Amino acid sequence: EVQVVESGGGSVQAGGSLRLSCAASGDNFSARDMAWFRQTTGKEREGVAVIGRYGTTATYADSVKGRFTISRDDAEYTLYLQMDSLKPEDTAIYSCAAGTIGGETYLSQVDPTRYRGFQYFGQGTQVTVSA
Repeated sequence: EVQVVESGGGSVQAGGSLRLSCAASGDNFSARDMAWFRQTTGKEREGVAVIGRYGTTATYADSVKGRFTISRDDAEYTLYLQMDSLKPEDTAIYSCAAGTIGGETYLSQVDPTRYRGFQYFGQGTQVTVSA
């Protein structure tokens, strides 16, 4: 099992940047796919980005591709999301999630409400982007 706690959210103007962090505890962080999700009131949770175990691959939702960068520090058990060129539509609660040890995960880049394989979600951190 793994527990995750997010930090780094805040309020910025459109075009600005934020860096989110996700501190994990538990076992075998490096052997788990990790991801960032976001959700706004009344909408389904959607995937933002996934990074494969050991940092071998990265997948992004089309809406954030080229603006967001996911990364991980396995020695520090920490996941990051660098968000640049932020838009008002990026406003949401952002949470991180972990997959199972060695387990497969999936995120649709076109429809990021379609995903599977993630079991451990954090409480989230609020990101607000003003026009």
